[in-house]
Amino acid sequence: MKKLLPLVMLLMAAPANADLITKHSTSVQLTVDAAASQATRLGSSYSVSGSNVSATFGGLTAPAWATAAATMNSGTYTQTTAGSAFSFTETFNSGDAIPSGTTVTSGVAPSLPAFGSVTTTAGGVAGSLAGTIDSAGTMSLTAGGAGTSATGQFVAEITVR
Repeated sequence: MKKLLPLVMLLMAAPANADLITKHSTSVQLTVDAAASQATRLGSSYSVSGSNVSATFGGLTAPAWATAAATMNSGTYTQTTAGSAFSFTETFNSGDAIPSGTTVTSGVAPSLPAFGSVTTTAGGVAGSLAGTIDSAGTMSLTAGGAGTSATGQFVAEITVR
């Protein structure tokens, strides 16, 4: 009775000639995730550090075309004070070049390049994923496998005019 009390109060406040309109809607949405991969092309990097070392630093040379990776130019290094302790570190990480023949048409890459950062997710498995609505508006949802979702919704709208 407590659940019906707001409706009863609403109807008591309505004039005797009011129209009562009800609308009911039921929907089911089933989703199975697609497999996906995202590749990010990494750039080249170069660094050098040291103590008791004189240097004519190397560095990176920009590639001649946008699909290539930068290349390293070696520097020239000599010990400043012979016979004294020294430290020296030189690091070069070669960036990703785009493989020849890779052309993206219509927004779809024909194959996934092997770039430095690649994230891949498996597609969903429908399994027993199901959803039904009968003529009485009763819905039934059945769970599927990994990477799936089933959403059911019932909406009731009451209008007093």
